[in-house]
Amino acid sequence: MKTFPKKIFFFLSLLFSQYVPAQVRFSASLSPSQISKDEYTQLKLSVENARDVQDITPPQLKNFTIISGPNQESGMSSINGDVKKYIAIVYILKPRGPGTFTIAPATAIADGATYQSNAVVLKVNNNFSGNNSGSNSFLSPYNLPDPFEETVPESLSRDYILRKGENALDKIKKNMFVKLETNKTSCFVGEPIIAEYKLYTRLKSESSMSKNPSFNGFSVIDLQQPDNMNYTTEKQNGKEYNVYTIRKSQLYPLQPGNLELEVAEIDNNVRFIREEYANSQANLLSDMFRDFAGTGISPEGMEDHRIVLQSKPLSIFVKPLPDLNRPANFKGAVGNFSIESSVDKKKFTTDDAGKLTLIISGVGNLHLVTAPEINWPEGLEGFEPKITDDLYKTTVPVSGRKIIEYTFTFSNPGTYTIPAAEFSFFDPREGRYKTVTTKPIELTVTKGSGKAPGMVNRVNKPDTRSLLNILFGNRLQVVIILALVIILGLFLWLKYDKKKEKQAKIIFDTEKNKKEIEELPDQFNLSPQHPLAAAEECLLRNDDAAFFIVLNQALKNYLSGKLKIPVEELNRRTISDQLDKKGISNETCLRLNQLMDEIEWQLYTPIVENGQMKDKYERANEFVQLLGTYKI
Repeated sequence: MKTFPKKIFFFLSLLFSQYVPAQVRFSASLSPSQISKDEYTQLKLSVENARDVQDITPPQLKNFTIISGPNQESGMSSINGDVKKYIAIVYILKPRGPGTFTIAPATAIADGATYQSNAVVLKVNNNFSGNNSGSNSFLSPYNLPDPFEETVPESLSRDYILRKGENALDKIKKNMFVKLETNKTSCFVGEPIIAEYKLYTRLKSESSMSKNPSFNGFSVIDLQQPDNMNYTTEKQNGKEYNVYTIRKSQLYPLQPGNLELEVAEIDNNVRFIREEYANSQANLLSDMFRDFAGTGISPEGMEDHRIVLQSKPLSIFVKPLPDLNRPANFKGAVGNFSIESSVDKKKFTTDDAGKLTLIISGVGNLHLVTAPEINWPEGLEGFEPKITDDLYKTTVPVSGRKIIEYTFTFSNPGTYTIPAAEFSFFDPREGRYKTVTTKPIELTVTKGSGKAPGMVNRVNKPDTRSLLNILFGNRLQVVIILALVIILGLFLWLKYDKKKEKQAKIIFDTEKNKKEIEELPDQFNLSPQHPLAAAEECLLRNDDAAFFIVLNQALKNYLSGKLKIPVEELNRRTISDQLDKKGISNETCLRLNQLMDEIEWQLYTPIVENGQMKDKYERANEFVQLLGTYKI
């Protein structure tokens, strides 16, 4: 009975493929893809997003000499909770002669399925480069270009040799460190700062970030893509280092006080070559790659050390916005802005609906700016606005515009004036508040027909054709309509059936977790550091049926205890009133109310992504930590 609806559901689920987790991807790449006949290239066969890789079978490489490989490589990055990982095998190849070579697809078995990579093409010219060390990169932080290419001073390239009597860990600490830099250490609430975490190194290593700073108390905009980490060279204390930017972010503080930027941790596997081996194999090393992982050095000639490096925490002093001359309509905008307004037309009838558009332009915390309030004249009714962001988030501060569209209607004919809209902001450069305004807009409204828009010019004429003639004259349209009605009916029935199953599962899981949920208020009193512990447990076991119930109850219980408001009286007004009395900004109140609305909406949504659960938990946890800094 349920087989056909399940097939329909499977078909419909394809339309919502954005809910499907990242697919396994198997690819081949050459770096570089054009070389001279005495140079080398790297063939990389990479499997991404797989839980378990059972086998990677390379293609035939009969036109190449295999200098090194297969070498296994793996990597993982976590940026704002987005985790990406891969497993790969790598070959270092030297062509047997000039020409254009096509390397056939490779085969991989991952998660029980078989995948085939793309083919790659290598062009080899007949010239001699005079440098058979090439310009390739095979072993460097984050698999980036080799820090020890020809452009780097020779003194740098010898630090990987471990001499007799040298302590490897001491040498690492002297030649590698992680540093946090900011463009300022003091700012106003809402004024951006740039935080940049850098890895300085004079050694060869495989490195990955093991702890990413979370930037509690800030609104965060990342300025660098995770896979864009080209290095530069800098001098520190007279020594030249290769410098990798690990993370670069634009931070907007949400509250005053001393806010600490957390440490970043980098896990490094540093590889040395022992001096005695380097001396005995001097000719070999000079002829092979500078990156000696591919030279065929015996294990006795190398020494690996694993070390975790940390940046030092840095405190940012965030100044509160002044109370002096603060406008009554100020809602937390910080920067420099202008405002303009327009309507779609100025002459209406009472049948029409109008549209008022406000555009706020400039630089500053535009992503946190809220819509100004409009004092609609009597007889004109305005509705909730639609807000569209047109922002350039890579500029510092954020620049662009926020487009706010209000729909309004009339009850009576006459002349109406939409008063000037005001927008207030704090200019951190001048250290004072400013208010910009639009011009009033006058509208003329005449009496309409009393019919809904789009129906005014419609003429009602009797149809002299019989119903049978109408149906047979439009057979195709009738068939299409009937098919759509049937599919819609099946969809609604299936949705209702799924909803019943979902509700039954939620009831079952809720009863199972009822005791834990009922104890949440006590948990807040006994362990205020973990008010969302029960929700976190549901998240970890991927229990979407109970997660939003537990998170909704836990957040309300926390707010109830924190704001001294009974749970049954918690609503937008009571929360905003209490937070306003405590001096907490209006944008924080709005974001909290929005989060609570989204959590309650998820209680009635049948399809839940794991990413949605994680996002709501992290945002709720951010508010708990933020409110925890206030003495309420």
